Amino acid sequence: MNFAAQLFYSSYLSERLERLYAPRPALKDREENDPFWQRDELRLGPSQPGGPYKCGPVSNGTVSGRATLIEPERLKDFGEEELLNGDVKVYDAKVVGGPEIKLMDPPKIRRLSEFRIVDRPLVPFLRFEDISAAAFRIQTVIQKTPCTYSRLSKQYGMDIYLKKEHLHYTGSVKERGVLYLLTSLTQAQQRKGVIVATDCNFSMAVAHHAVELKIPVFVIMPSCCSSPRLRIYRDYGAMVISYGSTSHDSQNHASYLATENGYLYLEEDESAAYLAGMGTVGMEIYEQVSKLDAVVVPAAGQYGLLAGTAAAIKHLNSQVLVIGVEPEGFPLLLQSLKTDSPIKDLHSNPNKKLYGDLMERSLGVNTFQLAKKLVDNVITVSEEDSLVAMLRFQEFERSTVDTEGAMGLAAILAGQLPELKGKKVAVVVSSANMELELMRQCVDRALVLDDRVSKFSVKLGEWPGDMAKLLDVLSREDVRLLDVCHRRQSDKSDLFKAKVECVVETRDKTQSNHLRKTLSERYPSICWLDR
Repeated sequence: MNFAAQLFYSSYLSERLERLYAPRPALKDREENDPFWQRDELRLGPSQPGGPYKCGPVSNGTVSGRATLIEPERLKDFGEEELLNGDVKVYDAKVVGGPEIKLMDPPKIRRLSEFRIVDRPLVPFLRFEDISAAAFRIQTVIQKTPCTYSRLSKQYGMDIYLKKEHLHYTGSVKERGVLYLLTSLTQAQQRKGVIVATDCNFSMAVAHHAVELKIPVFVIMPSCCSSPRLRIYRDYGAMVISYGSTSHDSQNHASYLATENGYLYLEEDESAAYLAGMGTVGMEIYEQVSKLDAVVVPAAGQYGLLAGTAAAIKHLNSQVLVIGVEPEGFPLLLQSLKTDSPIKDLHSNPNKKLYGDLMERSLGVNTFQLAKKLVDNVITVSEEDSLVAMLRFQEFERSTVDTEGAMGLAAILAGQLPELKGKKVAVVVSSANMELELMRQCVDRALVLDDRVSKFSVKLGEWPGDMAKLLDVLSREDVRLLDVCHRRQSDKSDLFKAKVECVVETRDKTQSNHLRKTLSERYPSICWLDR
């Protein structure tokens, strides 16, 4: 720095110091004489264009050796003054603190007793999703059975649709549950095989579908099992073993073989897979019959069919009635509902020929709960009504079913469902497995119960032509003579009389009543016999 510059800077600095420590005039006088916006302190550039800076060298930061440009006493002016249109207004400065910050209260510690315990809904034992999955899996193997309008509808005053489950390969609805049960097994269990020991529709379905799925299957049967039934199992491809004289012997032996060899011992139970397969019947019925009002399901030894069908129907439409039918001689479900718990042992003696496997059946807890919740009504039918229903199937539907399959229709024929008059009713025909000789006996018995076959005895003289006259009367009445027996009377009081017994068949009950009236007028000694 040259001498002239040092001299200028010294004079400038002394002038500033004098002004800084000089007594200050009043604010008003000071503003008039020296307005603050015209002061040299506030000029950061040169006084004249192109002139040098008065404040010395300027650097990027604090000016070296330079005093502050604004006096400490005047710092408050910049908070109190505002330039508006050349006038100066004075405002009171007030320091206002920030908004008060309120801390949140600490969380309240609640006692365990203050919490409301909400029970989670129990997962239902049988869901509609399970039934849908079963229907999808078995659809390629199990045929969709027809549900056709019955010719008996007009006779009984309701629209009857027969779900013909007896048309399956083994003649039973249990194929549905068995197939889904077998396909649900693990591959390791399928390789080891399964074993059954009861002669029933369930075992026949297991024998057939296990062979189709290439699963080893063993059937243990007692020696009392008929040869035609054993031949059926062998024709399906199962390994049949005769053991013991009773069903208990064969079952114990099957359980032993299963334990020793790792087989899966299958019995008709209430497993979720089995019930889901049986429930596919309800899905098909609801799809095939529009505006359905009620479903009648047999429950004799097939409580899984009733529970599964009810689960499917009630999910699709809760307004549809589900009615279960049991045999009068073995009302296991009905008695269980009355006691509100499943009965294990029911002391009853049903006809073993017609309901052979009922004595081995028991009602499981899950099946009972499903029936209690979803089934609207449970009724019983007599053995006679079931036999007549079998006869109706043969005459009107051209189908041969067994007593279990005919129980649903038997409830309608017996007049036990008057509330269904004028409504659409689906009746499940569950099975048609009955031996030929037993079927013939059932038909003969049903004809008698239906007043279609009559037996009478009459005393005739030994004069020529008396027997011909009786046969001529029967011919004029258009009846069919099934049997005739001519016996000479051994009673001394009727030495010249002969006793004739006849068995005749009529078209219906009306013709039978007319025949009785005609013969009673012509032969006062006639005696009608109960067959």
